[in-house]
Amino acid sequence: MPWKETTIMEQKMEFICEWRTQKYSITELCKAFEISRPTAYKLIHRYETFGIEGLIDKTTPPKKHPNQTKDYIVKRILDLKRKHKLWGAKKIKKLLFNDCPEKDIPSVVTVHNILRNHGFVKPQKRVRRVKPIYPIFDPKECNEVWSADYKGKFKMGNKIYCHPLTIADSKSRFLFVAKGHYHENLKSAKATFTKVFRTYAIPKQIHTDNGSPFGSVAAIQRFTRLSYWFIELGIEPVFSDPAHPEQNGRHERMHLDLKAACAKPASANLRTQQRRLNAFVKEYNHVRPHEALDMETPASVHDFSTRPFPERIPDFDYDLKMKVLKVTQNGAMRWGAYHWVYLTASLKGKYVGVMEMGNGIWRVFYRNVFLGYFDEKNIRNKETSIRLSQNIV
Repeated sequence: MPWKETTIMEQKMEFICEWRTQKYSITELCKAFEISRPTAYKLIHRYETFGIEGLIDKTTPPKKHPNQTKDYIVKRILDLKRKHKLWGAKKIKKLLFNDCPEKDIPSVVTVHNILRNHGFVKPQKRVRRVKPIYPIFDPKECNEVWSADYKGKFKMGNKIYCHPLTIADSKSRFLFVAKGHYHENLKSAKATFTKVFRTYAIPKQIHTDNGSPFGSVAAIQRFTRLSYWFIELGIEPVFSDPAHPEQNGRHERMHLDLKAACAKPASANLRTQQRRLNAFVKEYNHVRPHEALDMETPASVHDFSTRPFPERIPDFDYDLKMKVLKVTQNGAMRWGAYHWVYLTASLKGKYVGVMEMGNGIWRVFYRNVFLGYFDEKNIRNKETSIRLSQNIV
């Protein structure tokens, strides 16, 4: 019984079944199936080592391809790359025409693959995609959205960098503060925001970019510890899309004026630099006419917010349909007795609300702000902790 082309696997399994009965010798089985003894022993060895999967034929790719790039071309490509380390495949291919026959020169893709296979091309880091969060780009009233950002650092006369934090109303262009800091961190930013909130109350939204300490593209909804503080105050943190500063163009345009007035040249130290920043804020708000305001000044247009700054963070009561869980010191919440769902270390010690959507899918909220989803079936399958997702998988 020779192998049949369409039932080779069936024949192999039948051979193994007959061999396992121990009723027939190898010689008898080889004669019945019309195969050689080496083939029989090979099948038995594969079955004993890998089980049924060992009977599946594995295709062996050819060692050489008829259109394979010739060795001397490969060597020339690598030599050129070592000489011109910053050049890519297109430029290296162009140089091959100087001393190689045109018929032997490979395509740009092949040159790139040769460089990659020999470790000359480093894979680019994948940027985690985040769900877009859109701010109010064209506010109708004052205090609907404030813009905040660190204007690019500049070196003062004492060789120390100044990092000016600016906060402005997007409707009236009123500049609340331009505060010089030594570092762009949570402590400095929070202190300045607190002072501004106490003086001018709080807005509906605060629009920032994705830089520290405002946002992080690697975090849930781009939220940071500063973002969660805004949420606790009743402010919605919103962000420009990554690499799109033009979405906060009004604020960036103000930074050009601030740089020209305060950083060219810079002052000797932070104290004298802050005096110049304060003078700029006063002139920008009360003296300088603004074209977008029909040549009025920001101070003449701006209205104060009616939402006072709460000195104490108010408690929040989650919906009775939600499970309320505490985020532990490792940034995860316990699910059941043995499983964990990782959220973020920025929420450690705080409580989140979890609501079931059905079919094992749960939504997670911090106060009234949606964070993401998780599937409890994935936890049971992996038997480990999982991360919160912004998409239903």
